[in-house]
Amino acid sequence: MTTTDPTRHSRLSSQALAAGVLTGILALYIALVAFGNITDFGTNQQFVRHVLAMDSTFKDHDLMWRAITSTALQDTAYVLIIAWETVAALVLIWGTYLWVARRDEAFARRVSTYGLLMLLLLFGAGFIAIGGEWFAMWQAKAWNGEDSATRVFLLSGVALIVNHLPGGRELGKEAPTT
Repeated sequence: MTTTDPTRHSRLSSQALAAGVLTGILALYIALVAFGNITDFGTNQQFVRHVLAMDSTFKDHDLMWRAITSTALQDTAYVLIIAWETVAALVLIWGTYLWVARRDEAFARRVSTYGLLMLLLLFGAGFIAIGGEWFAMWQAKAWNGEDSATRVFLLSGVALIVNHLPGGRELGKEAPTT
């Protein structure tokens, strides 16, 4: 005899709702960031240029060899960042749609995971590690984006964890009978 636990279903539904909402929030955020960077290209272009040039750091001779002063390389890095943000936004929008459509929770989780990992890579590896440490962004007063990068990194990590919380059973399989 197979029985279905109604609380198990509602718990899975609330987990799916939480995963979908968090994915949607991050999709909206990164879509707005990408849109802003595309439509107001110059504002964050200056930010990227200052961070890569290391012109607002302590100018320690032992670190300044890391500086990238070529505006062509700086702008290339900025365009690559915008492209990454745009793709991440599209993937997360797709993931949000899949959560809302509720057709295939495993696929929604997988797509959302890809988008969330893209954000973790951009904000963790790109802005916190490379920008913050390699280019010593932490030393700058005006051109320091570590706090905002850390917020997005942590929210993305929370969303990823919620996306992968165990639901008490594998998706697509009935709960064991007792």
